[in-house]
Amino acid sequence: MEIKNNILYHLKKQILCFSVLLFSILIQINATAQPNEKSYYIKDGKMNIKLGKKLDDATIEGFIKQYQLQDLYIKQFIKKNMADSLVKKGWKVDVNNVEYFIISKSLFSDDVLTNPLHQMDILNGAFSIADEMPISASQFGINIFKSKKSFEVTDSVVHFVLNKYENASKVLLVGSFTNWATKAITMKKTTDGWKASVKLAPGKHVYKFVIDGNWRLDEDNKQVENDDKGNTNSVYYKTNSSFHLTGYKNARNVYVSGSFNNWQENKIKMLPTLTGWWLPVYLPKGTHTYRYIVDGNWMTDPDNKDVYPNEFGQYNSVKRIGVSRLFKLNGYTNAKSTFLIGSFNNWRDYELPMIKTNDGWQIKYTLGDGNYEYKFIVDGKTINAEPATINKSDVNTVIVYNPNYTFKLKGFEKATSVFIAGDFNNWSENGFMLKRIGNEWEIALHLTKGKHLYKFVVDGKWILDPANKLWEQNEHNTGNSVLWFGE
Repeated sequence: MEIKNNILYHLKKQILCFSVLLFSILIQINATAQPNEKSYYIKDGKMNIKLGKKLDDATIEGFIKQYQLQDLYIKQFIKKNMADSLVKKGWKVDVNNVEYFIISKSLFSDDVLTNPLHQMDILNGAFSIADEMPISASQFGINIFKSKKSFEVTDSVVHFVLNKYENASKVLLVGSFTNWATKAITMKKTTDGWKASVKLAPGKHVYKFVIDGNWRLDEDNKQVENDDKGNTNSVYYKTNSSFHLTGYKNARNVYVSGSFNNWQENKIKMLPTLTGWWLPVYLPKGTHTYRYIVDGNWMTDPDNKDVYPNEFGQYNSVKRIGVSRLFKLNGYTNAKSTFLIGSFNNWRDYELPMIKTNDGWQIKYTLGDGNYEYKFIVDGKTINAEPATINKSDVNTVIVYNPNYTFKLKGFEKATSVFIAGDFNNWSENGFMLKRIGNEWEIALHLTKGKHLYKFVVDGKWILDPANKLWEQNEHNTGNSVLWFGE
């Protein structure tokens, strides 16, 4: 017992030292909370975010992008005091007043701290913020293993490997692809461990091993995430693309940076090969722009002729995943230039020049499933893609790929306009306009799984969905309708 307590004492001491080291490297914070403070720091084995509520939108947005916190809906929490997204991701609201808020999340879940193998990893500094921060399925994914290569893949079959444990009687592979223990896969014993082959689609997959009844992480896999239920799982990305840079074999470090990681520098390190540099990745469907950073120097991909102009008067290389969509603008044949802008490219007015045709303009752009708004810029003037049905200049054209839910509002036959606003369109009151069909107003949208909040806007008046009895109170004491989709 004395030995065990001594180990735990030194473990706690090392964790504290490790936290202080990360704290000093990542962020500097003031001793007192200020309304204009913004910090992301480690304390007592927890990740902490402290953010002043009186910061301007640009500063808050920059902070969110810097630490990839888009899935926490922090701006919505500040404005509407709704903590659902934070809590669902495992964060706890420690302080929340008119000046600032503090939220925290355990850096290591219980099964990491109580696993002797991972205790040694902690003592040796094997874990880092980058290792522990979960990567959203909607963002890029890379595999990082400690001592073994990434799992071999044959066509769509992934060969999972567990090294060691030769004396185990039975080893199971469980994960999101087996409905966890429901359809556990029995692994086959090999000369140096265990192996199982699974057919997987591209994307993020979480898993664990069950060794003689004991659930274990993949000790060689650095990619882990907390499932917000107190468990930590290993993460594997079935890749669907790769980055290649030929040459530069004498370079010390080569990184790739792009729209998929908010252009963060020196975060995604490429691997050296006999001919240059390479990195397999998972990218969601859509259009992704990127550049390479070779020993600190930014450059486009010399082997990729597909480029878009950027804000610095240079170019970004383009990688497309999925189906290309054709955007057309009829007429305006005398125009000198036409650009496509939309929510899919953050409304950048210099990036997507259109090609002139005999009857107008067109451009192909790759998009995944989702709801998008867009317009055109013709000789510097912004115009709607379709004739406006109401007298509102700020109404954008909406296009939906793979709609999976239809919102309906009965009655209101005398209304001139009905919109829907919710967490799925950043509560834009003039974004998604419903159409009158029979005695109902309707709009079909693509929704992600989970909880959604929304309201209808009828001739400028915000109302709850009268056909939906499920609602919750908001900061205006007017309530929001609640929809649980796909769960």
